[in-house]
Amino acid sequence: MKPSRRTFKPLLLTATVVSTAAVGVSFLSMTSQAQTPPEHAVAASQLTAASRLQAAPLPPACQEAIFKTKEKFPTTRYAIPDEPWNAALNAVANLSDEDKALLTESACATWNTWAVVNGAAVATELDDHYRNAAAPACNKWAVATLATIKNHASEVPAEYKPQEEAAKRIWKEVVTKLSTESAYPACRTAYTNAQAGW
Repeated sequence: MKPSRRTFKPLLLTATVVSTAAVGVSFLSMTSQAQTPPEHAVAASQLTAASRLQAAPLPPACQEAIFKTKEKFPTTRYAIPDEPWNAALNAVANLSDEDKALLTESACATWNTWAVVNGAAVATELDDHYRNAAAPACNKWAVATLATIKNHASEVPAEYKPQEEAAKRIWKEVVTKLSTESAYPACRTAYTNAQAGW
């Protein structure tokens, strides 16, 4: 059985991914549609995490950063496998009070402006890296995400830097967890290689 994938909707790309989410090029989008139906337990867990995130009292600009990033990063190939998607969703839904405090209106507005200006170029880059990376999908995702984030990390607005640090912590937490818990040996290797981050 191959890991299922999700179409890209970078939360905070961050990481694409809390860089692509609540934090930008390094967070992953919280609004992706599954290409393959997840297991019932995973779906329930995802729903709970998404509900907690949506119920959180986030500033309007942060809600836009999290839930409307796909519009700013219109990828066509790049996809997020279910394993990192669900792990990131839970990590973001369980942000510490300290990290939640970083999600201010002004910081998220700064991120949104950067994403609008750079979104098309970043999306093209994500797609190119994803297409050129070796299978399986978990490795393609990890390679594409990290290569793109590393290329744009120096462009992150200064006001957004504290959020980027939170994104790095979440990235590390997610891939470290998956490097031991993934059901797929090739994915455990991909996640282990991704622990270095950006």
